Parts: sequence; C-alpha cells; structure tokens
Amino acid sequence: MMKLSSEEINFFKEEGYLIKRKVMDESLMAKARDRLWDNKPAELDRNKPETWVGPIKAYKGKIDVKGDKSRDSIGKGNEGQNFRWQFRSIGDEDWIVRMLATDPSIWGMTEQILGVKEVQIPDRVRGIYCTLPEGDIPLEPHRCHTDAHAFHLGIVGYIDDVPPNGGGFIVWPKSHRTFYYAYQSQHGNDHADQYDECIEKFNELPYVECHGEAGDIVFWHHRLAHTAGHNRAQVIRKAVLYDFRKVDLEEKTEEPPCENMWRDWPGIRENEAVNR
Repeated sequence: MMKLSSEEINFFKEEGYLIKRKVMDESLMAKARDRLWDNKPAELDRNKPETWVGPIKAYKGKIDVKGDKSRDSIGKGNEGQNFRWQFRSIGDEDWIVRMLATDPSIWGMTEQILGVKEVQIPDRVRGIYCTLPEGDIPLEPHRCHTDAHAFHLGIVGYIDDVPPNGGGFIVWPKSHRTFYYAYQSQHGNDHADQYDECIEKFNELPYVECHGEAGDIVFWHHRLAHTAGHNRAQVIRKAVLYDFRKVDLEEKTEEPPCENMWRDWPGIRENEAVNR
C-alpha cells in the first residue's frame, strides 16, 4: 500500500498540492473510460480523434446507468458545452468511489494528512470531468480561483494520460497560505476585503501544470488557487474529482481562520513535530 513520506507531507504543507504517480486501479480506470464513451455526445467518436476537438453544442445526454442502480433520464448529471463535458451521474456508483476516494492507498494517504478515523466516508465523487481539445482558437491567459464549497482536501485523478498543455489541473504553489486568510471563515464562501487583490496578484505569478499519466492523482489544499488548463493537445482530458471532508467540518466551517492554519490537520502537525 502506498504511503506519504515525511518529505511529501512537508511539500504539501509548503506548496499546497502534491502529485502521486500510478495510484488508481487500472481495471477501474478502463471501466470509467468505457462508461464515459457509452454516454458521449453524438458528435464525438471514440475511434476518430479528429471529432474530439471542441467546441461542442449544448449537450444533455441520455444516461444509461448500469448495475443495481437503473436510471434513465435526460441531461441530469451528463452534460456539456463548448470545451467542457461533465459526466456526474456516475459519481455515486460504488466502484468509482472505490477507484478515487476509498482505494486503500488513497484513503490511507488522506488519513495521514487529515487524521485516522477523522475523515467522512464518501458515498459519491464529483464524476468524470472532461476538457476537449481547443484546436487553434486564440489562447487566453489562465486565471485562478478558489472553490466556494466547504471541504478540506481536494483530489484530482487522471483516468487517461494528460500530456503537457493537455488540460491538466493548474495550481499556484503556496497560494493556500494567502487565500486561507483571504476569507472570513475557515471553510465558508465569505471573501475578506483582500480577496480580489489576492486573485490579481496570483494571476501574475507562475503556476504549475499538473500533467501526467493514467492513474496519477493530485492532492490539493481547499484554499489553493487553481484552474483547469487549456487543452492544446490531441486528446480529451479525463479527470475524476472528489473533496475529502473531516467529520467535524459542519461545526467548524464558520469559525474564523486559525492563527495556525494547520490546527485541524493532525498529520501536518505530527510531521512538523518529528522534523523539529
């Protein structure tokens, strides 16, 4: 079972993100790719990469959910437009939750950071988020944001290879240290006065594009500035996403930011103590 080293935990603390290679189960990733293509927009052909280039017209797809949970609906949790395609309805199936969130290695590494038996057990993940190739449209600058919903630790997993400039998850290293204090609460969506100024500041700073291969995952702090990268490659970027939450999140969401932003992160604090 894969574990985090002391150096990796410290990297996450300092930089706000961490990439781990070849973590997710290959057979489950293949199943995820198959299910995605089974529910594709009509103009995309799995065997014809030339059809993958966006934009696509507004898409609300018929969902064929296989297995014990049979549903048949139009557009609920499977939709896209322009260069985005999001297949969310699949997110509550046990196998995809196991692939991304409760895989023993991923769950173990999460507990190394957030604390053993302190993490809510997930019943769904966000789903499969795709970014289509952009072709030769004019390239816009990347602009960062932080997420509005309450959680602790984000994870992005690639179910297919994501080459450089292929729409990978983009992060602004160390920005979590600034944005944690650019809110009026620990986890709420209540920007402090300096938030917009911080956004503009980080938009001018270097970012890191997290490209990689199928099975790679990215852990990231909930206040880290990030965005989805532009896809200038010839492949569809296919990623699964989830947000880990501690069991006491609800009661602590509206608390003001702590002087020590790692107060509720036992693994970070224990690693600090070991390395003093």
